[in-house]
Amino acid sequence: MKAFKTASFALLAYVGIVILFESSLGYFQPRNENTLLLSMQDTSGQTHDRVLSPFELNDELYVAVNHWPRQWYKRLRANPSVTLVYQGESKQVLAVTVTETAELSQITEAYQLGFLFRLLTGFPPRAFVRLEDSVKHYP
Repeated sequence: MKAFKTASFALLAYVGIVILFESSLGYFQPRNENTLLLSMQDTSGQTHDRVLSPFELNDELYVAVNHWPRQWYKRLRANPSVTLVYQGESKQVLAVTVTETAELSQITEAYQLGFLFRLLTGFPPRAFVRLEDSVKHYP
């Protein structure tokens, strides 16, 4: 019984650490010269901003869905036309969830996360979003 109590306490402590870490990232949304801002609208038309860390691969710009809080990702999937502010430039882009196996494998290989980060975020499932210039798709 004591082992069960100890394991339960350790699990609750770990969940608390994950919630605290994820909440602080979501609340503070740290910004620097390497981050980007996505502005997206929900179904009621209200605009929501999300600060993300981008990465480039094969001349494409991506962001990763690496955390449990995913409301921004749900909004993005519901309305993939978003405003991107990156490196001093603002433009409309199309957010495309990467589903093609070869591209997904290449991204996963190039953009690996360290064990400590995955531990602090509670090992959430990952997804990747390619941010495409909307001019390419909507001439």
